[in-house]
Amino acid sequence: MRRLPLHKIVVAGTLAIVAGCAKVAPPPVVATLPPPAPVVAQMPKGGRPGMVIPIRLADGSYATPNRALTGAATVWHLRTALNVAALACRDADEAQTTAAYNAMLTARKAVLASAETTLSAEFKARGGDWRDSYDDAMTRLYNYWSQDFARAGFCAAAKQALAAAPSVPEAEFASFATTQLAALDQPFTDFFRAYDAWRTQAALVPVGPRPLAAPVVATAATVQAVPGPEPRAQVVTQAVPARATATPLVAKDLPKINVDASALN
Repeated sequence: MRRLPLHKIVVAGTLAIVAGCAKVAPPPVVATLPPPAPVVAQMPKGGRPGMVIPIRLADGSYATPNRALTGAATVWHLRTALNVAALACRDADEAQTTAAYNAMLTARKAVLASAETTLSAEFKARGGDWRDSYDDAMTRLYNYWSQDFARAGFCAAAKQALAAAPSVPEAEFASFATTQLAALDQPFTDFFRAYDAWRTQAALVPVGPRPLAAPVVATAATVQAVPGPEPRAQVVTQAVPARATATPLVAKDLPKINVDASALN
C-alpha cells in the first residue's frame, strides 16, 4: 500500500475541516411579537365620564364666560374670580389670600365701582328684563370659577394676581385685568383641552374584542327528486353564514335530507 507524504495528509485534513465549516448555517429564528396594546390617554384629574364642558371653537379656544368681554366686564370678571379665590382657596395661604383680596377692594374701590356701573348699563341697553339677565350671568360666572377640577391652578393664579395688584397704576388697571383674567382662565381651558383629548382617544379604542364578519360558505344541502323519464337526484347548495365561533355539531344541527327512494332505483 502506497503511503502519502505527510504534507499531503495535513493539507487533505485541513481541506476537510474547511469544507465542514463551509456549510451554510440555518437562518436565525426571529420571534414574532404581538402588536402593542393601544395606549389610552389618562382622564385629567378631577374629570369624570360624561362631563359637559364648553365647546371648542374653530381657533382651538373654548367658549368660556371670559371671552369677548368689554373693558368693564373684564375688570368685573377679575373681581369675581378673586372673590371666589378668597372664599374657596382653603390652603396654608388662605388668610393671606383673604387679606390681599380685601386690601384690593379698598385700594381699587373707584375703578371697581365704575366697572360695575358700566357693565350694568351694558346689560340694560340690551333691553328686556336686564336685571334678571345680569344676575343669571353673574351666577353662571361664580359657578364657573367655583369648579373644583381647576382649583389648584386657579388658586395659584389668583395669588399671583393679588400679589401684583398693589403695584399697578390706576390708569393701567384695565390692562392688568385683561392679562390676569387670561391667567385665571388658563387652568380651566387646560382641563377642557386635556378632557377633550382623553374623550377623543377613548372613543377610538375598542372596549373589547369585536367579532369578525362571518364569511359565507356552503354548509348545508338538500336532495330533491326531479320528475322525468330518467329520475335523478339534484343537489341544491344553500349558502348560510358560518358560525362566529366553532360549535360542535349535534344531531339537531344537521340538515334534514328527504329522499324519494324511487328516484334512486
